Amino acid sequence: MGRPGYPAEFRRRVLDLLADGRSVASIAHDLEISDQTIYTWRRQDRIDRGEQPGLTTAEKGELFAAKRRPCPELTPTPLPRRP
Repeated sequence: MGRPGYPAEFRRRVLDLLADGRSVASIAHDLEISDQTIYTWRRQDRIDRGEQPGLTTAEKGELFAAKRRPCPELTPTPLPRRP
């Protein structure tokens, strides 16, 4: 889904550091990643655990896959040829 990013294990470790009490700014500085990236990961983790409303990672994947499938109602039908 989307462009390639950080591995899931790396994201999990960053979230573990947050859970241990480290600040977003210090983690971002030490790992040389954007603090906004960490905030996004934390928000999505909270959604996945049901602590915050929103689409879970699985639901986002399903929605992305559905958007990529062609819609039969919108597919043009060929016009009949004249004899």
